[in-house]
Amino acid sequence: MNVMMIGDVVSACGRKFLARHLRTMKKLHQIDICVVNGENSANGNGITPESARELFDAGADVITTGNHVYRRAEAYDYLDEEPFVLRPANYPAEDPGKGYCIVDRGRFRAAVVNLSGTYYMENIENPFKKADQILDSLKEERVCVVIVDFHAEATSEKKAMGFYLDGRASVVAGTHTHVQTSDAAVLTGGTGYITDLGMTGNYDSVLGVDKKVIIKKFLDCMPARFDTPDGPASMEGCVFEIDEKTGKCVSAESFRIQ
Repeated sequence: MNVMMIGDVVSACGRKFLARHLRTMKKLHQIDICVVNGENSANGNGITPESARELFDAGADVITTGNHVYRRAEAYDYLDEEPFVLRPANYPAEDPGKGYCIVDRGRFRAAVVNLSGTYYMENIENPFKKADQILDSLKEERVCVVIVDFHAEATSEKKAMGFYLDGRASVVAGTHTHVQTSDAAVLTGGTGYITDLGMTGNYDSVLGVDKKVIIKKFLDCMPARFDTPDGPASMEGCVFEIDEKTGKCVSAESFRIQ
């Protein structure tokens, strides 16, 4: 089976570019499951029911999120209702939404897990221990293909998670930093890994935000509204080939189109 994971979609610019290109990429790579990070898909940041529906319409099968998931109150009920929009599993249990889902394709069942890092991020439950809990529960459900979106700031924490889950998860892909890394690989235990998938949005920007706004913020150290303008866009992500019988990753190849 082939799994495609797409880096953080930023605002309308990212949504429109995704809609134009994702289905073609899925067909080209014969994708069985497409996981898209949509925590910045609403204009500005966060996710709304409307922005999530656009991602699904574009071809996403599962939408993951991260530290901006609760920026929009209108998404709270939707997170509880929509089984294939996830929030980090190591957020408090009483928060809206759920941290993993199971995609049933008949010939195989695959779990998609969303976790958040804690270094330079929110003070939440330990993601390594939470991953253990989820993997234990998935064994009871006889799911051997496990796809993890680890939304984290520190590259060291992402690398550590990849090695920690090596041989137990099929894929560990980092998100959040909006800058694609060049280390897509299959780890020694058979887990596909990349430190960060990258971003889908305006590349003539600072992480999708108006570059003039960010430069001014660095110069005067004053608060600023983060505008996310249209402009030349790109879509970044990674394709993982997985043996659906063993759950082991066979190959990992990153991509960037613009």
